[in-house]
Amino acid sequence: MSTQVPALLDGLVDDAAVFPPGSAALPDALAAHRQHRTAWYADLVGPLLVPASKVARGDLGGLVDPGEGLVVGVIGDTGIGHLPVALSFLAPDGVTARQIEVAVAKRGEDPLPGIAELLRLTGTVPGVEAVYAELPLTFGLMGALDALAAARADGVPIAAKFRTGGLAAELFPTPAELAAVICACRDRGLPFKLTAGLHQAVRHLDAETGFTHHGYANVLAATLAAADGDSVEAVAELLTVVDPRPLLERATVRLDEPRPLWVGFGSCSILEPLTDLIRLGLVNGGYDA
Repeated sequence: MSTQVPALLDGLVDDAAVFPPGSAALPDALAAHRQHRTAWYADLVGPLLVPASKVARGDLGGLVDPGEGLVVGVIGDTGIGHLPVALSFLAPDGVTARQIEVAVAKRGEDPLPGIAELLRLTGTVPGVEAVYAELPLTFGLMGALDALAAARADGVPIAAKFRTGGLAAELFPTPAELAAVICACRDRGLPFKLTAGLHQAVRHLDAETGFTHHGYANVLAATLAAADGDSVEAVAELLTVVDPRPLLERATVRLDEPRPLWVGFGSCSILEPLTDLIRLGLVNGGYDA
């Protein structure tokens, strides 16, 4: 059965197959990504995310047909300063970097110097549609969001990125913290992306990690509420619920509208979130597993 992915979910899930916990080999990730891009649910799928370290080693060489028009997102695991070197490897293989994503500070560091360095870089990478500055949810966050919003107002295609999970408890923001961030981006007209921990649609305790994970359907409903002008408290409430019904009430009436604010998230599995979306009735369709 072939079914169009609704506008609200367009490009929601970037393909992070090579990153943990999936950690697929790059040739396998590329083969699977090509299948995703030609499947009936292709509109759900964003670019393949590739670490800058792998790109700079030339790992894509020989794996890509220059005529296929592969689009990737480059993750700056080697830092801001090394991104230009990695990006220089893409054009000879016919690969386009739609976006670059990089952490601008560690927890407890002032993010403004990293943002300034990243903004200098953006003028040297023509063709990149989006730059995501990953911000720790600690010291200097609101000032960092102000700096990103000011740069965006000047025409720089920059946005925020936040971590919503990982291997340590402090990497999981509380619902109140995440709601405050969503509303802060709302107040600044600043798009944001999320990464890590969003393995399932609804908030849940993960038996493998031992942590309570945010659900991406919770984030979707919370973002819609924020865009509608709801308070931080109301947005936080939607992030806490484990019953999908109030989340679906928010989403189903907006399926034909573009998704506000939240650009999406990376997932090492595409079929896992797709399965949940089908189960919840947000996508109607089927696939061959």
